[in-house]
Amino acid sequence: MNTITAALGTDRGRWLRAALTVLVAAAVAVGAPFYFAPFQVFQLTMVLLYAVALSGLNLLVGFGGQISLGHGAFFAAGAYTAAVMLDRYDTGHLATLPVAAAGCFLLGLGFGVPALRLRGLYLALVTLSFAVFLPPLLKRLEPVTGGSMGLTVDKLRPPAWSGLAEDQWMYFVVLAVTALVLLLARNLLRSRVGRALLAVRDNESAAEVMGVRLSLHKTLAFAWSAMFAGVAGCLYTWVIGFVSPDSFSFVLSITLLAGLVVGGLGSLYGPLLGAAFVMYVPSVSQDVSEAAPGVVFGLLIIAVMFVAPTGLAGLPGRVLGSVTRRLPRPTAPLDRTPEAASAPAPAPDPGPGSGDGSGPSAPLTPADPAVVDAETVGAPPRTEKE
Repeated sequence: MNTITAALGTDRGRWLRAALTVLVAAAVAVGAPFYFAPFQVFQLTMVLLYAVALSGLNLLVGFGGQISLGHGAFFAAGAYTAAVMLDRYDTGHLATLPVAAAGCFLLGLGFGVPALRLRGLYLALVTLSFAVFLPPLLKRLEPVTGGSMGLTVDKLRPPAWSGLAEDQWMYFVVLAVTALVLLLARNLLRSRVGRALLAVRDNESAAEVMGVRLSLHKTLAFAWSAMFAGVAGCLYTWVIGFVSPDSFSFVLSITLLAGLVVGGLGSLYGPLLGAAFVMYVPSVSQDVSEAAPGVVFGLLIIAVMFVAPTGLAGLPGRVLGSVTRRLPRPTAPLDRTPEAASAPAPAPDPGPGSGDGSGPSAPLTPADPAVVDAETVGAPPRTEKE
């Protein structure tokens, strides 16, 4: 009964800590746009939409065990879907979000077919090719995409009843979408699909023996990942109000993957840390060295990977483990009871044949006749007189 009560108490404490953490984070997130300047609010908004894209990439790479270097192409597909709908068809902003999500989901299903035959570096090269040829393709489709000049659309305007500035309203909209996406990713990973993805990542052969359909779940991993990237691209169009092919080069895909690795693969809040790294580190690098910001950016990535090999999400656990190992370990106390002190020490086993002193291990003393009558080796024989 005490064990059950202790377990319930532990679970209750864990839930209380989680609820308190969520409440504190929600309070900070809601109060942030009223405290920071407009440009800083814009940066926070970009961090949130990058976190949406990295959440999808985390499903594919961190939990699915597949690598993708073309995630920026799905990001661009969602952004251009929203821009074309707003510019060519004059639809509402909210109507572009489900269309971009559905379109990128179908695109991910079709692109997930190579994942059935390829893995590792071969799959990475195929996904990278998608990110390489998409910008030139967007430039060739000038009647639809605007070509090299891109498309300029209206940003999402705040309603009159809100009383918020444009940057504050945009922040709250992106914050709501980000919270829904993170909740969806969490529930997805705790479902049967998420457990199947983990099994495929750990051991494909064992997962297939257990009844997991590899082709289905690998394709679904690409589809969900592409859908989250499409949602992030749609939010990007709402925030920036402009899209062009040069904004979605293959460098964006490399940057997103680097941000996920720095934030922490296989962590639910790693995408948030990685998104902050993607947003703020380039600006810091520009401030440090205007001549070579890329060099500073690369050195910062190397430094983070050296300090936190498992990403920033695993850094607290790594520091806590290092501190715990340095603490002195408690030793077992000595038994100083009177009974233990007065107990005689156990005598050593004299071995066989020791009972009568005639065994091979019996000790010989000078008073022993066998010692007195023994002749010295090499001595002359005794006479009767002796």
